[in-house]
Amino acid sequence: MRLNAYLASCGVASRRKAEKLILAGRVRVNGKIILAPYFQVVPEEDEILYGGRKLHLCRPVYLVMNKPTGVVCAVSDKHDPVVVDLLPESFRHAGVFPAGRLDRESEGLLVLTNDGTFAHSILHPSKGVLKEYEILLNMEIHEKQLARWRRGFELDTGSGGKKRNVKPLLLERLLLEPQGRWLRIVIGEGLKREVRTMAQLAGFSVKTLIRRRIGKMSLKNLSPGQFLELSFSQLYFKIFNGGSV
Repeated sequence: MRLNAYLASCGVASRRKAEKLILAGRVRVNGKIILAPYFQVVPEEDEILYGGRKLHLCRPVYLVMNKPTGVVCAVSDKHDPVVVDLLPESFRHAGVFPAGRLDRESEGLLVLTNDGTFAHSILHPSKGVLKEYEILLNMEIHEKQLARWRRGFELDTGSGGKKRNVKPLLLERLLLEPQGRWLRIVIGEGLKREVRTMAQLAGFSVKTLIRRRIGKMSLKNLSPGQFLELSFSQLYFKIFNGGSV
């Protein structure tokens, strides 16, 4: 088993984050610092330590939460409360972390898990998991501006400074909102601050951002701060078995 995959399975972090921890020299195998993320380990035989703590495989946990505003998508932060603070102690001890991100000022559907492989599959752009948002702009948007936004913008993909055209799969006004400031937007990848950046390039700022759906998984009746535990199969089916624009 690869070392980065083992760390992810122990709930330390997603595979990508685990790679960074290994490269930073924070992981030991049988007393030696290992700097190779793909180093092969045998969990039943090897002693694997992270931060001086011996790691053990955890019971997989899969949660969905309605993240409130004012809370950071992290397991720790020096200045702000974090999403795992909203969970019972048993889940925090199981190494649960947010799979993906919502800004501190954003709210809505968030997946939390200690299954790093599952988290990686949600986050990777190649999976094309649809995410639906409702956003409130600072002023009314007109049809000409919507048409420009739908054509997309050159955004930083995070791959060595490369940029490419990124456009929403769907962008429309909410029908019951007469002032023309609330929009529904669906995207197929999760670049950092993607929705807010596109809004800024279109000449607007986002006052409110609510993630309503990931795949077919929706907020339903969850109040801000509430969460629901699901089985792997339940959550996998909801996220990866489609979800239309």
